[in-house]
Amino acid sequence: MRSLLLRALLAAAALLAGCGGSPWNNPYPASEAGANIFYSSFSERPKHLDPVQSYSSNEYVFLAQIYQPPLQYHYFKRPYQLIPFGAAEVPRAALYDAKGRLLTERTDARLVAYSEYVIRIKPGIRYQPHPAFAVDDKGKPLYHNLQPADLDNIFALGDFKQQGTRELVAADYVHQIKRLAHPRLHSPIYGLMSEYIIGLKELAGKLGAVEKTLPRDGFLDLTHFELGGVQVLDRYTYRVRVRGKYPQFAYWLAMPFFAPVPPEAERFYAQPGMAQKNITLDWYPVGTGPYMLTVNNPNRRMVLERNPHYRGETYPAEGEPGDAEAGLLADAGKPLPFIDKVVFSLEKEQIPYWNKFLQGYYDTSGIASDTFDQAVQFTGQGDVTLSEEMRTRGIRLQTSVATSVFYLGFNMLDAAVGGYGESSRKLRHAISIAIDQEEFISIFQNGRGIPAQGPVPPGIFGYREGEAGINRYVYDWVGGEPRRKSIDHARKLLAEAGYPDGRDARTGQPLLINLDTTASGVGSKSRLDWYVKQFDKLGVQLVVRSTDYNRFQDKVRKGNVQLYFLGWNADYPDPENFMFLLHGAQSKVKAAGENASNYANPEFDRLFEQMKHMYNSPERQAIIDRMVEIARHDAPWVWSYFPKDYSLHHAWVHNSKPNQMANNGLKYQRIDFVLREQMRREWNQPVLWPVVLGLLALVLSIMPAVVVFRRSERRKGTLALQGDGSGGA
Repeated sequence: MRSLLLRALLAAAALLAGCGGSPWNNPYPASEAGANIFYSSFSERPKHLDPVQSYSSNEYVFLAQIYQPPLQYHYFKRPYQLIPFGAAEVPRAALYDAKGRLLTERTDARLVAYSEYVIRIKPGIRYQPHPAFAVDDKGKPLYHNLQPADLDNIFALGDFKQQGTRELVAADYVHQIKRLAHPRLHSPIYGLMSEYIIGLKELAGKLGAVEKTLPRDGFLDLTHFELGGVQVLDRYTYRVRVRGKYPQFAYWLAMPFFAPVPPEAERFYAQPGMAQKNITLDWYPVGTGPYMLTVNNPNRRMVLERNPHYRGETYPAEGEPGDAEAGLLADAGKPLPFIDKVVFSLEKEQIPYWNKFLQGYYDTSGIASDTFDQAVQFTGQGDVTLSEEMRTRGIRLQTSVATSVFYLGFNMLDAAVGGYGESSRKLRHAISIAIDQEEFISIFQNGRGIPAQGPVPPGIFGYREGEAGINRYVYDWVGGEPRRKSIDHARKLLAEAGYPDGRDARTGQPLLINLDTTASGVGSKSRLDWYVKQFDKLGVQLVVRSTDYNRFQDKVRKGNVQLYFLGWNADYPDPENFMFLLHGAQSKVKAAGENASNYANPEFDRLFEQMKHMYNSPERQAIIDRMVEIARHDAPWVWSYFPKDYSLHHAWVHNSKPNQMANNGLKYQRIDFVLREQMRREWNQPVLWPVVLGLLALVLSIMPAVVVFRRSERRKGTLALQGDGSGGA
């Protein structure tokens, strides 16, 4: 019995002795303890990692760290500002007329035949190690003429024993632009770029014709084709010509679509048998950026590691007012990147993800609705603050307004809610006032948003702060802040529009307005019920017509809606990318464009054509101000809200500042991995006393059985001895 109790105590002691090692619940290998690694997560497999095809935010999380387009966004400055990345400087367009004569920037856009961008790249940039660049002693590629048998023992890119690198040259950027026209790649921006980049449409025609003559797996070598509007001028310089005056083209030069792809990589991956083994550019990117993808296991984890050849970029030395005081410029001038490895683990469920963040196993986190109250609280003044639990852990909250807009649109072609007469405008203004965006944001967005005063969100040139930026048709400026006009004022406007108390003054019939939406389910029902109540305040009946997405798109395309919900995320940080949603030439019904409200105001359209060709300046700001005022007056939208992003960061994460346009922010992050290891141990101490008590309880519970068993055994032994003794007499 004493032996059993002793074994239990020794087991408990062994458990306690194990507390000094790595936390028992650590999901990562012990070899990573104290390493300079950033831990994050992903929830769905990236579909494309080929930069010519990718156009999704969950893909850009990886691509933006791997590839090096000519330009990037300044990490700190707002409004967003382009700065060099692969290029030596930000190119400025030279404008030419149809006879090739150089024009000034202030020339009327109608006289500009084409714009010319000369892009000079930085010498000395090198690609990540990759087998596509591996060569033998004579400089001949090792892996460009593989036979099927050569791939027998190849199952992943890492199975190729030799790797190489080379310097980035201008021709690599040109090669990628040619890939936009590749008939097998189906780039999502080909349609737009073929209207601007001179010769791209013609190249697509040639490539399509040649592709039809090739065998199924035949290699279409783009180096054998010329692209009229894109030419290599020397080793480090290339030129792009676009039709007309298109200042927004510079923003595209900051996207992976225009990052360099070397011809060697395309030839390497095009070899027979590679695609069957999933060894493709879509799976294994080849870049010159700060990181390279070393593990692509979308069912478990993705790993980025420092590109050993990345050199020359340093941490920014300037930012916005307050950045230095916040410690964001303390690393100014230091070489990038700071982190050696980034591990992304697959997390499909919110609760396990959140728990791992609280345990210190993820360095940053978003805030889902289920965990919002645990993380964030609101003060009596409505200010957002962290909960006590988060503050105790040293967690920091960062908020930023997304470069997105959500809106409730009126179909301007509809007889009831559309039109440009005074009564129609007053009806739309009355509805705009009645829909309490502040309440919507509070109830359904957990306060994560700001009411929109127009189409241009904060952070984009043209947005106006404070009193200068309010919509006077919906708000008054009171006590230094905007205040929504009263519902009585909205009812007055409704009556002036011809609908006193929500009834047609001529017929006495109630005003009925249809809202078409794809929303469905329990969560959506509460939101839609809320909208019905907003219209009830005016005595107007809102009829919600839910439908599937394809049917909804068809109704919008044909103009068979009155009200609809939509939103827009910026492709690039320019007001043109939002204002075009109200441009008459982009009418959904008439031109299959993105103007789903079919709004058309001649003055607005004229100013749009002028504004979109301008560089940012006071003159451009004045035009934008006038355009916004016209749109507010006509009210084709209920200006709903600009969403806010909330993120949490542990105390050991440094240099984090939200940036809605720069997807390559990982290189600026710095981790205090010593502090992280310390806090992980502190937060994940095993609670052993229940185990010890359990062992003791187990021992005590079986003691009676052991005692009975031993007594029984002794009795049997005694009887046996007695039997032996009687037999021997």
